[in-house]
Amino acid sequence: MLTVITFVGFTLFVAFFSWYKLRKDDVSSREGYFLGGRTLTGGVIAGSMILTNISTEHLIGMNGSAYKNGMIIIAWEVTSAIALVIAALYFLPIYLRMGLTTIPQYLERRYDNTTKTLVAFLLMVSFVVTLLPIVLYTGAINLESVFKVSEVLQVSRGEGIWLTVITIGVIGSVYAIFGGLKAVAFSDSINAIGLVIGGLMVPVFALWDIGDGNLLLGMRKVYEYAPEKFNVIGEEDSVLPFSTLFTGLMINQLYFWGMNQTIIQRAFGAKNMAEAQKGLLFTGIFKILIPLIIVLPGIIAFYYFGDQFYDDQDFIYPVLLSRVLPLGLTGFFAAVVLGAILSTFNSVLNSAATIFSLDIYKKFTRSVPSDRKLVRVGRLSSVVLAITAILIAPLVGNAPEGLYQLMQQLNGIFFIPIASILVAGFFIPKISATGAKVGLITGLSFYLLTSFVLEVNLHFIHIWGIEFLLNLGLMYMVSLKYPSTSSFLSHTKSPLDMKEWKYAKPLSLVLCLITLLIYYWLGR
Repeated sequence: MLTVITFVGFTLFVAFFSWYKLRKDDVSSREGYFLGGRTLTGGVIAGSMILTNISTEHLIGMNGSAYKNGMIIIAWEVTSAIALVIAALYFLPIYLRMGLTTIPQYLERRYDNTTKTLVAFLLMVSFVVTLLPIVLYTGAINLESVFKVSEVLQVSRGEGIWLTVITIGVIGSVYAIFGGLKAVAFSDSINAIGLVIGGLMVPVFALWDIGDGNLLLGMRKVYEYAPEKFNVIGEEDSVLPFSTLFTGLMINQLYFWGMNQTIIQRAFGAKNMAEAQKGLLFTGIFKILIPLIIVLPGIIAFYYFGDQFYDDQDFIYPVLLSRVLPLGLTGFFAAVVLGAILSTFNSVLNSAATIFSLDIYKKFTRSVPSDRKLVRVGRLSSVVLAITAILIAPLVGNAPEGLYQLMQQLNGIFFIPIASILVAGFFIPKISATGAKVGLITGLSFYLLTSFVLEVNLHFIHIWGIEFLLNLGLMYMVSLKYPSTSSFLSHTKSPLDMKEWKYAKPLSLVLCLITLLIYYWLGR
């Protein structure tokens, strides 16, 4: 009963806070619904970004991977800080100066309408096939382990997970469909605080238990039990080789933090350039600290359970929770987990609605739709996507390398081709619309062929790097044969104050140095 009370209490508090902050806001206009009225501040942007990124695929998937593979998987997190620095200092000025609402809008201005529509369609597919189902499934695993849904309802475990997926999907849809970006962002900012507090409780209680009341002693015992788990330098035959940092990993990070609509839409909703930069760089601080929540518990779990769960690594985090958390805090933590799930789910739905309404529907409708019509279409598309994701979610279980690794591998289908045409647009003026379309199609085909058809004895992140370079070369050659026929003007008048945050460059330098020091201290 105490678990249920704390769970419901925190969940209702977040819902009430979001309603209270937004009760006077107009979400019927395009900017109000899709961009939060361009009023978001740095703290809200950072909280929303980190909660959009960190969900149960991290809490469960990354902790499961850390349990089995050790701290080498920290690369997914700490290298994000460098990508966020590049996005804050270089990409943001381009986007905000152009007054963008979506990333595909940039592609329309840089290339043409067809390129924009192709990318918009690929993004919609990526949302509903990869991210949303995995978020729902991992969330259902966690909540099933806390509340024993299958036992309470006297159904099978699979049926319990299915019912939990439906419940999460329905609740998450409500935030995104009725409240728009600002509702998502404000609920995220509260849930982010809950995630930090709740997430840190797990390693703190575990180390307190292991060290008999002494956290440092507990940490030393865990390290001495399995020092190899703390090495951040992955071998070539490991799940994440160190060499991937220099091939495809940073390309993926640049895409995710600087070009991914689900993430960067928060910065598009900033009140000015300085607040947008604060949001990205504060997120960089979070990403350096977040392994304490999504990596360290997995290694602690190895101390408790050894290799007992190696064949079922995605269940190790819920098992650890039931071992170390006091009963009274279990409900609070479950509410935090639900918040993380809802954050990612409703953020993706909001971004998908934005892309569908502004980049797909607007193109194919004959008349010029009103703001209210676009918002209505966005809400309807969210409903369709949510239902589709709920139906797919139970099918993603039993990934051989874990759910987080599966998600990254599937994301590569879409992320790398899109990243290549965006980077080419930023840095290579000669790339034409024809070159971009060829790069998009061949990049997609190359990855599908090398990853899922042919047996290529190469890590999929290395394939990302090869694909990226091949794409750039191919786009350049095609563009020489079919040059661009229109000019691109990125320096348009921005609707925002474009003055940079005075601490942007110093904080960027600190983030980069800390990332390098982590590899220096933990590498051997």
